Amino acid sequence: MQLGFVSAILGDLTLEQVLAFAAAEGFGCVELMCWPPGGADRRYAGVTHLDVTELSTSRLAWLRELLTRSGVAISGLGYYPNPLHPDPEHRQRVIGHLKKVISAAPFLNVNVVNTFIGRDSKKSIAENWPLVREVWPGIVEHAAREGVTLGIENCPMLFTQDEWPGGANLATTPAVWRKMFEDIPHPRLGLNFDPSHLIWQHIDPVRAIREFGKRIVHFHAKDTRIDRDQLYETGAMGLGWHTPKIPGLGDVPWGPVFSALSDAGYRGPVCIEVEDRAFEGSLEHRKQSLRQSKRFLEQYL
Repeated sequence: MQLGFVSAILGDLTLEQVLAFAAAEGFGCVELMCWPPGGADRRYAGVTHLDVTELSTSRLAWLRELLTRSGVAISGLGYYPNPLHPDPEHRQRVIGHLKKVISAAPFLNVNVVNTFIGRDSKKSIAENWPLVREVWPGIVEHAAREGVTLGIENCPMLFTQDEWPGGANLATTPAVWRKMFEDIPHPRLGLNFDPSHLIWQHIDPVRAIREFGKRIVHFHAKDTRIDRDQLYETGAMGLGWHTPKIPGLGDVPWGPVFSALSDAGYRGPVCIEVEDRAFEGSLEHRKQSLRQSKRFLEQYL
């Protein structure tokens, strides 16, 4: 396994600065964010370390030279919109950009693109599923033509009571993963597995890895802490009783998780994803969060 990080936490640095930091700190890889330029509509979104809309021949040559010089690999390209958004215009716009990200990957010798399945949060899983069947086979076939595997992340994208209980992403549980892989049985469709999202859903991440380990193509190392007092006050139907943390500061059972990953034969990237507000005070704090996470995770790699 190769240890890296998700570039979104260093969104105020240039690509050159991100790769220089990764190299200096001994990281082997980075997942590069590929949002379209123009700003974010939520935290950690809108980061553009690789603009796939402007990949000229000279730009690609420069990028390849930069990567070679840094010695840092790209674990995958990341773009996490909502391809099942209820607004058809929005949906087509983000699908169009996702396909551009997929098409850009081979030019940089990258074979994984990470994203979300998406969801209309006002509809049930069953009500969303016809659109999954309409939208996703075409995206997967596009990825297959480009030699790219899609890593579907399991974040529920549930942040406000207005989005309860659906959130903006369907592929968050073993039951949905089984249905997804049954309906779209393509080897180019896999999981970008993040154990932290399973913890607060009270789903055993170790059991999930043992069942779906062969489908994991990318791994996000993020933790989450369950606030038992807040859970007591508001119950599971409320929000705010789980908090993203850096690895080792939450409730993910990291030893058993890595045991299950190794048993499953996973040898891919392990990318630290920082969404811990305790480290957001400054750029130096965010860099420190990556250093601290690296020291913790190295015991398992």
